[in-house]
Amino acid sequence: MRVTVSTPPNTPGLVVLAVDDEKDGMDLMVERLEANRYVRRVIPAFDATEALRQLGGDDQELTARRNAGKPIVDAVFSDLKMPGLTGMEMAKVLAGFKPSPVLVFITGHGEGNDAVEAFDLGAVDFIPKPCDQGRMDRAVQRVISKLRGDGLVGEAPQVASEPADDEVIPVELAGNTKLIPRSSVRWVEAQGDYARLFTTEGSHLVRIPLAQLEERWEKAGFVRIHRSYLVPINLITELQLGGNGYHVVIGDEERKLPVSRRHTRELKDRIVRRGGL
Repeated sequence: MRVTVSTPPNTPGLVVLAVDDEKDGMDLMVERLEANRYVRRVIPAFDATEALRQLGGDDQELTARRNAGKPIVDAVFSDLKMPGLTGMEMAKVLAGFKPSPVLVFITGHGEGNDAVEAFDLGAVDFIPKPCDQGRMDRAVQRVISKLRGDGLVGEAPQVASEPADDEVIPVELAGNTKLIPRSSVRWVEAQGDYARLFTTEGSHLVRIPLAQLEERWEKAGFVRIHRSYLVPINLITELQLGGNGYHVVIGDEERKLPVSRRHTRELKDRIVRRGGL
């Protein structure tokens, strides 16, 4: 049995719950988390049921956090596939916590569909197995960015020198899960209840409605220009008026996309606030 050492609750750093039913997976996850300078305490749980029991238990520090209106833990790093209560089912329970901890999932091959559902539940990252230290460090930074954005920094450190959060989107490719950085997306096109991400390397169909991506990515500079298109405003190089209305140019004549009449005014206002093209 692993023993964790409780430290004073006012000590800076993240309190993280690590969940994995396999000993090797748990050992590696804890090792990577403890090696990150922003993580203060790692609490292990060897299945989702134990994880929920830990969160509702009588641990002195977690009780103090709960009573203070903070997330019981700052983040939960969890395997997706576990016997009994799965990581996905646990995530649905955690989503009901107010405030809820930030979610990061550890994914194996062939778990793309679950990863997309986890994205819908607000997970900030999906780490493929086995996880190296650099990948874990990026996931921890996304946790800190999420906590800071929600005003729930608590014991989260101030790391203004770190790069801005770059959300990832899981896509299924030939039975494997590929993680697409938001920063690589050039534009997004609606395709029914799905969205197609056009990136620097090609396009990827994801089971996420365009309206949901619009809401999630607004603060990252993405703007709706048409019922079918969402684009990062920093990639718009021209706003052109033609016989069929306005179009935007993405990049160096890379692509022209239509701007609908209802979105024209908002787009112009966003361009002006940004300082022009």
